[in-house]
Amino acid sequence: MEIRTAFHKKLREIQDDVLDIGSMVEKATSRSIEALKERDLDKANEVIADDAKVNRKRFNIEEKCVQLIATQQPMAGDLRAIIGVLNIITEIERIGDHAEGIAKIVVMIGDEPPLKPLIDIPRMAGKVNDMLHRSLDALINRDADAAKQIVGEDDEVDNLYDQVFRELLTFMAEDPKTITRATRLIWVAHNLERSADRVTNICERVVYMVTGKMEELDVSKY
Repeated sequence: MEIRTAFHKKLREIQDDVLDIGSMVEKATSRSIEALKERDLDKANEVIADDAKVNRKRFNIEEKCVQLIATQQPMAGDLRAIIGVLNIITEIERIGDHAEGIAKIVVMIGDEPPLKPLIDIPRMAGKVNDMLHRSLDALINRDADAAKQIVGEDDEVDNLYDQVFRELLTFMAEDPKTITRATRLIWVAHNLERSADRVTNICERVVYMVTGKMEELDVSKY
């Protein structure tokens, strides 16, 4: 009994760490978009520098998971939870990489004048952060239904991406001088679209942890 109590205490601590790294990445995504809107190179460089903290946090969580497996001999359901966490923090860290990628694009843009008012790209970022936050709530609450619901929302991000892409192609077709600036904004939108895909992977892992079934969730069903 004492062994199981100690195990679940350690697992709760690890889950708290997962929430922490999730919060770090949400902040990085928001700040990278703020830097883009404000042409704030200092803020962009802070996002780039802070990515190392996200990486360290991921490695720290991984080490705790390995130690838990080695010392507590988890049973099937508990082992599934640890494996799920290991996969989830990888996805979170990569969402952080996408935020860093956006910040690097901001540095490339420098003080170039905006091509257009930014409307759909910030909406994409807000949706990605909302999906990520709720996916981690689903993890903590072991709520497979909530995770499946979030997967269905990936279509909203995809639709926004398509809208941004089409609009920027129009700019490029009408004025070839805008190609470089438009392409960079497409890169930003692509990073956000990939971030949403990472959240769907997190949700699949949550479902696996709860049900024991690893399946690729079909967004069209939710």
